[in-house]
Amino acid sequence: MMIDTISGAQASAIAYSITETAKANNLRPYEYIKYLLTEIPEHMDDTDPTFAFCEKLLPWSEELPDECRKPQEAPKKENRDN
Repeated sequence: MMIDTISGAQASAIAYSITETAKANNLRPYEYIKYLLTEIPEHMDDTDPTFAFCEKLLPWSEELPDECRKPQEAPKKENRDN
């Protein structure tokens, strides 16, 4: 049995890409991937050829649930001691 396969490398690349894109869009990667893995199967029987539901799943979508987003950090105060 071969462990290092092209299919395995492709799967790893997809997972890495999703994770890094989530980070770049200020999402919590684990929560975002968990959301994708629960939401995508709900649409497996959809017949809409435009894949309109996909737009809602993109990491920059405003329709993602709040648990996928990182909490906003408060702006840091500058130390002005001179």
